[in-house]
Amino acid sequence: MEEGKQQLKPFFRVMNTDLIGEKPIVQALLKIKGVGFSMASAICNTLNIPKNKKAGSLTDVDAKKIESLIKEAKDLPHWMLNRRFDEVSGETNHLTGSDLNFAVENDVKRLKKVKSYRGIRHAQGQPSRGQRTRSHFRHGRAVGVQKSKVGKSIAPAKETKK
Repeated sequence: MEEGKQQLKPFFRVMNTDLIGEKPIVQALLKIKGVGFSMASAICNTLNIPKNKKAGSLTDVDAKKIESLIKEAKDLPHWMLNRRFDEVSGETNHLTGSDLNFAVENDVKRLKKVKSYRGIRHAQGQPSRGQRTRSHFRHGRAVGVQKSKVGKSIAPAKETKK
């Protein structure tokens, strides 16, 4: 290998997530649960990391900088964070990974407990944001008429009319 080129690592570990080393850092950060495209772009802009730089070429120091920025989120605008004015603590922060899953699960449980409209819809397995239900959201249930049962029930009815 040439001396001027740095070897790419196949994986780049950030926030307990393995990022693919051959992807640009903006695309690789999308693998972290709770980090979207605008958040990944803001992270790169804040830390002055070129967006097209391969994730495998970054160092462990860069990984720690990215982690601390995501956890603390001081330098990012508050509208970009996913837990603004949290119901329990009242703080604004950004959750990722299993913390995000846990918070969403607790939010749904709270909605069910207070029996709000959204909580009732979640409990019934129905859409909670106004989507139509006539032709969608029919998971796992047989809907409609089955021809074999209809044919059997009609045939005896015709014989009895003689």
